Order: sequence, then C-alpha cells, then structure tokens
Amino acid sequence: MRVQESLLTVTEGGMILYWIFASLVALSLVSVPPEYMYSDYSNPTVVSWNWSFFPLDVAFATAGLYGRFAAKSVASQDFLATFSLSLMFCAGLMAISFWIIDGSFDPFWWAINLWLLVLASTVLLQRYRSQNGG
Repeated sequence: MRVQESLLTVTEGGMILYWIFASLVALSLVSVPPEYMYSDYSNPTVVSWNWSFFPLDVAFATAGLYGRFAAKSVASQDFLATFSLSLMFCAGLMAISFWIIDGSFDPFWWAINLWLLVLASTVLLQRYRSQNGG
C-alpha cells in the first residue's frame, strides 16, 4: 500500500506542477519549444480543450493529497480517495478518447494519460476488493 500511496502522491504532485508550468507558459513567463507541446497546441480550440482539464486535474490532485495527508477521519480519507481516483480515471479516459477520435498519437502524452487510467483503476479495484473481502 505504501508503494501505491507514493505513486499517487508523485502523480498528484506532478499534475499540480504541470498546471503551474502550463500557467507560466500561458503567461509567456516560460518558453517551450513547439516539439515538446501537445499536438496542434497553437489551435485555439485545442488550447481550450487542454485548459478544460484544469479543474478536473486540480480537483483530483488536491482531493487525493488532502485525503492522504490532512483528512482527519477514516470516512473522509476513504471518500476523498475514491473521489480523487474517479476523477483521475476520467481525466485519463477523456484525453485518450479525444486522441482516438482525433486520430492523433504522441507517445509521451498517451503514456501520461494511460498512466492515469491504469493507476486509478488499479487502486480503485484494490480498495474495492479489500473493503469487500475479496
């Protein structure tokens, strides 16, 4: 369970760092070569699509970290963990679904979002099994 908690903490912290970095890029405080950006990053619709993930990503990262490190009761920890993992799964699934429909493939961005899907579903399944005796 410690490994999972560490993986979740790194993933959630990384997501917060990503959005801080994305904000710095959006404010032109940091410059990134185009080849490191997501596909079609200069298209306003795609930029809007990317930013539409901001509330979802920040919510799962904040809820997960708060649940693990600040929530006082076990019930709150369980609720926040389930909430966070569900949002993490949705964020990864939405991105992968878009790219499948769009027909675009970038191994880096696919790997990150597949990671969100696999980590969230694995932890949710293990939590379900441990809480239901299976």
